[in-house]
Amino acid sequence: MDSGKRVQGGRDSLFEDPDFPSDDSSLFSDLSTPLARLQGDVTWRRPQELCDCPVLFPADINEGHAKQGLLGDCWFLCACTFLLKNKHLMNKVCPPEQPWWGDCMYQGSFQFHIWQKGRWTMVAIDDRLPCVGSTLCFSRCHSPTAFWVALLEKAYAKLHGSYESLWAGQVSEALVDLSGGLAERWSLEKGGSDESEGPGQDSDRVQTRRLDLSLLRPVRDLCALSCSTHGSAGGSADLEQYHAMSVTEWLDVETVSGALLRLLRIRNPWGRRGTWMEREACWRSVDPVLSVALQGRLEAGEFWVEEADFVSQFDDVTVGYPITEEGHLKSIFTGNVLAHSHQLMGRWTRGLSAGGCRNCTSYSSNPKFWLKVSERGEVLLSLHQQGTCRGNTARYAHTPLEGGQNTQHQHYQAIALHMWKVEKKRFNLARVLNKAPSASTHCHAYEREVVLHAHPEPGHYLLIPSTFLAGAQSSFLIRAFSSHPVSLSAMKSPAGPPLPLVADSEWDRRDLQGCWVAGISAGGSRNSPSHWRNPRFLLSLGGDAAPSSGANVRVSLRQNRPDADLVAIGFHVYKVPEGASVMTLPMDVEPVASCVPHCYTQEVSLACCLPAGAYAIMPSTYQPECPGSFTLSVARRIYRKVVKSQELLGNTIQEVSHISVMQS
Repeated sequence: MDSGKRVQGGRDSLFEDPDFPSDDSSLFSDLSTPLARLQGDVTWRRPQELCDCPVLFPADINEGHAKQGLLGDCWFLCACTFLLKNKHLMNKVCPPEQPWWGDCMYQGSFQFHIWQKGRWTMVAIDDRLPCVGSTLCFSRCHSPTAFWVALLEKAYAKLHGSYESLWAGQVSEALVDLSGGLAERWSLEKGGSDESEGPGQDSDRVQTRRLDLSLLRPVRDLCALSCSTHGSAGGSADLEQYHAMSVTEWLDVETVSGALLRLLRIRNPWGRRGTWMEREACWRSVDPVLSVALQGRLEAGEFWVEEADFVSQFDDVTVGYPITEEGHLKSIFTGNVLAHSHQLMGRWTRGLSAGGCRNCTSYSSNPKFWLKVSERGEVLLSLHQQGTCRGNTARYAHTPLEGGQNTQHQHYQAIALHMWKVEKKRFNLARVLNKAPSASTHCHAYEREVVLHAHPEPGHYLLIPSTFLAGAQSSFLIRAFSSHPVSLSAMKSPAGPPLPLVADSEWDRRDLQGCWVAGISAGGSRNSPSHWRNPRFLLSLGGDAAPSSGANVRVSLRQNRPDADLVAIGFHVYKVPEGASVMTLPMDVEPVASCVPHCYTQEVSLACCLPAGAYAIMPSTYQPECPGSFTLSVARRIYRKVVKSQELLGNTIQEVSHISVMQS
């Protein structure tokens, strides 16, 4: 227990936590949330000052559910609901047999264990709780005499630096912190593709996966399930409000017509039904006796929702993986117990190992790991980034959302994990990375943790975790959970020079957008007669091209497709003869440079040395009639003039070089 000041409380000396004092420093971070209105009105009281006979847990378990107070931490309370129905997890987080009020050993302190960065961390607090008058400000149990929720919330606030730091967050993060397992967020958005479109995004863009509830059938009574809305599902004025609720039960009932109706029982941490109301037509289709029985099971703040309304009212679902009493993860896909686990720490370091996504030429410099699989089975791999301090910046809750997407990514990088099967540990890295991965998280996501699910064949696998942006620094944790023994190890890369950092002013780069259209401009490779229908881009090089000094042109072609749907791409560079135009190239002209063979990868690139003149760059897919969009990046080297001079500044100094950048 933390050392701290002890004060007399009757006959006992009660602990006062010096690291999380009962004042505004524990309440607020920067007063940027509505919590700031509480300044000067908060008093701190121990439970025995609020009721005659305080307890940690009530006799009736339903009275132990969390009820949200003035703090916007519904995301955390949804994870608390999962603890309440899993006694072995509750005992892990809140160790039993701690002395509490009325016990002769009670000293005014409590201990909680919270999972952080790969291990369980003990957090000790005193039991002074923030109140307005004689009422708790923040979360509490439905029973006014039970205090486990309020105390755990204080421990979590201490871990994050303040209560205000808990204003807004993701259910998935709290579920992992309170279970040590895994959680995933799935979209319930209607229509569209599996990826979120957005300006400036490409095939490695952020992905929001959609959930079919039937996938969870094997573990529906064991997993944690919560639902969130990014707007006001009831049509209230708080259109930008985010709110998370728990799904406490899921039933398939038969209607009077013999059809099956799926009902989900939702618990609102506000403690009231709010505006999420059931449709009367739903209950009229159910046998009246069953209808009365189901509605009679509802506790305070609960309501039933038909699946169709559930999908239309809510925007996403968070699924927490079940944890067995032995501490093993269970797969939400199969229900299998994943009894074997490993974890390793790593780091992306700018200029050394922060290579960025597969669209970046430095991708291969990212950290690399070995996964050895001895027999076929189910494997879950997670990439968990450490991130920066959450502070109290609202990342989801109470934050304006543009197009339904979060644009406030202050705390986390967009991350992804890719996996390739290799025949042996000695292999050609460039050749491997030019192939499509055998499994991946597909697209980079602004999540604290992303999960890869696979059933790999026996053999060696190369794992590469990456951030979307090159040069993004962060520590991370890779975890492996499997139904059969596997081994996870870091690849020992030979020490080498740091990644080259070329000044932007040395190259003039242009990014050009294009597309292959079936029947019009998807001409395929040079093996196809339709090759000359491919798009063409003009490159003009002046007399300052200076071909004798090395590569003066860099060309990259990036296809805008997810990893699971890649086509083979490449490009050719043709010299445009005098008197011809880029669109009237002779069909028998040979390329002066080529990026071939065509590769199943996000990006191919080529650096070459070209003399002054006009050139046509022609990107293509290997097979004709493969539609898709692409980005062609062309960078031309700018050669600087060096002006030598000798200056006198009171004393003669050595000759210096003055560099002036030529205007392009």
